[in-house]
Amino acid sequence: MPDVKNPRVHAEILPALAAVIGSTTKILAIGSITAKGTEAIASVRPHEVRATVRYYLAGKIERWFSRTEDRGVVFIVNATSTAEAHELLEKLPLGVAGMMEFELIALGPLAPLAMLIAEPPRSQCDPRASL
Repeated sequence: MPDVKNPRVHAEILPALAAVIGSTTKILAIGSITAKGTEAIASVRPHEVRATVRYYLAGKIERWFSRTEDRGVVFIVNATSTAEAHELLEKLPLGVAGMMEFELIALGPLAPLAMLIAEPPRSQCDPRASL
C-alpha cells in the first residue's frame, strides 16, 4: 500500500496552527454594577444602551447577555487582548461614570482540537506495523 497522507492536513499548516492556538480571539467581559451604580444608574442607562448598540453595530461587541442571578451584563467582545477590551468598555457611559466594572477573560481556540488534524504516528496508521 502506498504511503498516502491525509490531503486535508499539510505540514505547512501546523506551524500556523500553533500560532493560532495561543492567540486571543475574543474577550468574555462580565460586568457588575458598582456601589456608585446602584444609586443613579437609571439616569445613565439610556445612554449606555445606545452606546452598546453602536459597539454591536460596529462589530466590537459580538454577543450580549443580561446576568440572571445578579445585576450586570456579559459581553463577548471582539478584541485580541484584555487591555484592548478594557479600553473599549471603559468608554461606555457606565464605565466613564464608575458605575460598572468588568472582569475580563481572554478566550482563544480550544487547543486540544489541534490533535484532530495532526497526523498520527506512523505505527498507528499502518496496520502492517504491528506484524
